[in-house]
Amino acid sequence: MKKIGILSDTHGFIDEKIVNFFSECNEIWHAGDIGDTSIFNKFNNKIIRAVNGNIDGTIIKLKFPEFVFFECENHKILIIHIAIQFGKYNKYTEKLIQKYSPSILVCGHSHILKVYYDKKNNFLFINPGATGKQGFHVVRTALRMNIDKDKISDLEIIELPKH
Repeated sequence: MKKIGILSDTHGFIDEKIVNFFSECNEIWHAGDIGDTSIFNKFNNKIIRAVNGNIDGTIIKLKFPEFVFFECENHKILIIHIAIQFGKYNKYTEKLIQKYSPSILVCGHSHILKVYYDKKNNFLFINPGATGKQGFHVVRTALRMNIDKDKISDLEIIELPKH
């Protein structure tokens, strides 16, 4: 079993309350707009899986790819920063979904927390919202969950005031 912390849109800021929320997590998944890689220094001995986002500069784009695909327990995971535009998956994301058939898709960009099961594509969609202070969001959010073989459980959300 693995405990996973999921966040996005930090824009170079990580709150100690988020760090504490992820303290027992084995892995941290970051869905882009990292802003500054020093935020990862707070997550000692944790596996970091991250993608770059549209605000990220050259250094981050050289260090983190546009998307990552990997397996965790019995799940295929696809992480990409921008998955949805105008209410539907963009063409690039659609191609990745067809190629990899993920069971979990994690994205960011919208600054809106949203989790649902996509019946058409047969995967759990996760957008953890925005964890940083920049953007139009009113509440900062992140989430964590357990993955044990086929089972996903104990999905928990943390909400913090923006300022």
